[in-house]
Amino acid sequence: MSAPVQPVRGMADLLPADSGTWRAIEDQLRDLLSAYGYRELRVPVVERTELFKRSIGEVTDIVEKEMYTFADRNDESLTLRPEATAGIVRAGISHGLLHNQRQKLWFTGPMFRYEKPQKGRYRQFHQFDVEALGFQGPDVDAELIILSARLWAALGIDAVTLELNSLGTPESRARYREALLAYFSQYENALDTDSQSRLHRNPMRILDSKNPAMHEIVAGAPEISDYLDDESARHFAVLCELLDDAGIAYRVNPRLVRGLDYYSRTVFEWITDQLGSQGAVCAGGRYDGLVEQLGGRPTPAIGMAIGLERLIELYRVCGGAELKSDPDLYLVAAGEGTLPAAFRLAERLRDERPGLRLEVNLGGGSFKAQMKRADKSGARLALLLGETELAEERIGLKPLRGDGEQESVTWQALPAALDQLLQ
Repeated sequence: MSAPVQPVRGMADLLPADSGTWRAIEDQLRDLLSAYGYRELRVPVVERTELFKRSIGEVTDIVEKEMYTFADRNDESLTLRPEATAGIVRAGISHGLLHNQRQKLWFTGPMFRYEKPQKGRYRQFHQFDVEALGFQGPDVDAELIILSARLWAALGIDAVTLELNSLGTPESRARYREALLAYFSQYENALDTDSQSRLHRNPMRILDSKNPAMHEIVAGAPEISDYLDDESARHFAVLCELLDDAGIAYRVNPRLVRGLDYYSRTVFEWITDQLGSQGAVCAGGRYDGLVEQLGGRPTPAIGMAIGLERLIELYRVCGGAELKSDPDLYLVAAGEGTLPAAFRLAERLRDERPGLRLEVNLGGGSFKAQMKRADKSGARLALLLGETELAEERIGLKPLRGDGEQESVTWQALPAALDQLLQ
């Protein structure tokens, strides 16, 4: 026997035991975003590599080290998407969605980054991405953060804190860049290899260093708030006022710069101390220059991404119940001629009760064997159809969870009985 094929490192399977929780939380997110006026957009998993180099920035870990990039048969460089915002903006430009229009969009799907796999960090991971394009003021920044706070409340997650910062305009960032360059140049020999490579290309990336040996140097660096332009400072002040009024607690973190070059003005992260080193569960910010940078007309925009693996792990850590996708009913059909009748009855119930989860026993087996399958399925009730029930047009109802006595009802009375038993 040949050895089984192993999964790719850092790319995990989603098993049926977990899929119920995933689906329930995804549905909660879809309903929440719909309540705020966001609509779904789907983009390809593969884009031209140029898109991410132009949007994320060539002097970033993602572009330099983490992207899955390959040449296709036409020798064109393509990349598996490492994040969704660039693809959504590209789609908006390609289809004319941004010209004299405002769009509130969401997207979910897998992303790919070649990172060292660890708890909460995978090479294929899943995100819910939320984008508001064409909105200028800080009100949309506040609404997006309030929306995310509502998600934590709905899921019973209280182990998160909000951090905010403003990166200002490209002009104010240029002044800040010069101040950082002057500061870090004093410590050039003490910088790690990554920071030395970023020093003259993009010193703000040094602030995002995860190397503990860099923390003391980074802590002494100038703060961007001292270099903000007046308009960005006012934008940030109004955002903070709106969050205060909404009762959203936050901490201003002047070192928060995020890992993507397209951010401007507001940036934020919801972080937790419950998942080890992988603290950010939801993060985002404004990217007012990205649409123009990718060939569109100047368009203000803001977005955020929620990592589903981390969100679901945090949901569990905070005591969230596992949400099952087990059937409501398991139909046992034992005896001559019962299977065709079982199929007819099952289809009738599915017609009459949309959303009913009903599994019919397949593969035959004795009554005892079928009851074992019914119990193992996780169903709440077993429907019992034998030769006697078939002749009398009746069916047995046996509770499989908790207390309750078996009973027998006519086929006509079955829907009403289920209404009472499954409520």
